[in-house]
Amino acid sequence: MKKIVIAIDGYSSCGKSTTAKRVAAELGYAYIDTGAMYRAVTLYFLQNHVSFTNPKEISKALDSIDVAFNYNPKVKRNEVYLNGLNVEDEIRKMYISNQVSEVSVLVEVRRAMVAQQQKMGRKRGVVMDGRDIGTAVFPDAEVKIFMTADVDTRAKRRQQELLEKKQLVNLNEIKENLEKRDLIDSTRAESPLRRAEDAYLLDTSYMIIDEQVEFVLDKVASKVLVHDFSE
Repeated sequence: MKKIVIAIDGYSSCGKSTTAKRVAAELGYAYIDTGAMYRAVTLYFLQNHVSFTNPKEISKALDSIDVAFNYNPKVKRNEVYLNGLNVEDEIRKMYISNQVSEVSVLVEVRRAMVAQQQKMGRKRGVVMDGRDIGTAVFPDAEVKIFMTADVDTRAKRRQQELLEKKQLVNLNEIKENLEKRDLIDSTRAESPLRRAEDAYLLDTSYMIIDEQVEFVLDKVASKVLVHDFSE
């Protein structure tokens, strides 16, 4: 069976990562969380006091950053490593969420991460989620999904995720953070968040994860069948 690239783009807290992980597991594909890569860069910038407005500092910092995904058999998932250190939990904290869009909007950062992502998916057989996978990273992806949901639903989901990690954050603060990130991501000059013309729209406002996974797998099945019969 021909292996393909599945691009899942969309807004924060729509269920992209959970859906992408499940789809990858069902298909035996690699899963790449591109948002985590930008979070790792943000963490490095904050820890090393890298100015977001100094191109020389940014370029120098990017030369010192190595982001990798390593499988943890205890939790049965890939975890994010920054320069050899496991930063999976740290990059999910709210102070990173408050800064990540300002880092990911930087042209130098986006180009560096896109190059890494394209290298990771070169052999196909990957599910990649983020903001610009179907438009900039893999515009030739065989299946493209664009996920959305109303902001109140997304805020409640995000709050629940944080609570599960023992982080108590006010719902209004989360909603404001999501709206700020939506604006920055959608209006940035370099590969803004937008729906690719050939992407399937998936509104998850009133859907459970199983339904989201089934939606994506149905689109994959129809695409793979077309490829197999055309060969």
